[in-house]
Amino acid sequence: MGIFDKPRLKRATRSGDSVPDDLWTKCPDCGEIIHTLDLKQNNLVCTKCSHHFLMGAFDRFELIADEGTFAETENDLISTNPLGFANYAEKTELLRSKTGLKDAVVTGKLEIGGHPAMVAVMDFKFFAGSMGSVVGEKITRAIEQATAEKRAIIIFSSSSGARMQEGMLSLMQMAKTCGALALHSEAKLPYISVFTHPTTGGVTASFATIGDINIAEPKCMIGFAGPRVVKETTHQDLPPGFQTAEFMLEHGLVDAIVPRRDLQRKLACYLGYTMPEK
Repeated sequence: MGIFDKPRLKRATRSGDSVPDDLWTKCPDCGEIIHTLDLKQNNLVCTKCSHHFLMGAFDRFELIADEGTFAETENDLISTNPLGFANYAEKTELLRSKTGLKDAVVTGKLEIGGHPAMVAVMDFKFFAGSMGSVVGEKITRAIEQATAEKRAIIIFSSSSGARMQEGMLSLMQMAKTCGALALHSEAKLPYISVFTHPTTGGVTASFATIGDINIAEPKCMIGFAGPRVVKETTHQDLPPGFQTAEFMLEHGLVDAIVPRRDLQRKLACYLGYTMPEK
């Protein structure tokens, strides 16, 4: 073989020689390429610009709960297809198998800093966090259990709004959840609402915005309709930062913006201030 003749490089065939597709993650805000393990160890927050990535429900429970205190509730409810919507049953079944979730919210009881609470966490990866009858029912049951057991209720919102495949049954959940929260308030028990990216539609128009304390993750989107729809409807240019958590803090809808690293400590403080003395 001549000195300028080089053998062809062979493509690796062993599975151990291939690079996993999810080894690196690109930040959608600053463009930084982050090792996925580093991202997970930093609570899914960009190590360069502090962008908060979407976080799954069980990861949030692990983030805020005192060790060994979390117990899931109402984990056997699944959506039916009350309106006979085409392919709806198949889509929900596929999402259950892909995500390991029964629907777009997970509820449970736990302690945060020694304070008892019921927590409902919406998960955007199941049907974009849309609120159907199961989501509304699980949140309502969590609120009612909190009232009965004299616990605080904390709801993490992440939703595209009401689920159109369930029509009026979905919209009814707005009133049902707010009714349960009214009875919880009458019992002199606190409700903390946590906005995460994105919180929109019927969720924003109902339980998400009526907390005794409303807090949000940095830069998360909060609104009813999307910015494009609002602009086309009003025919006006929107203010800078419109529908961000920072904009809502400035205009009084949000009481505080809390980075993920501080969330457990802040929730423990809020519960210490608002829970009735035993």
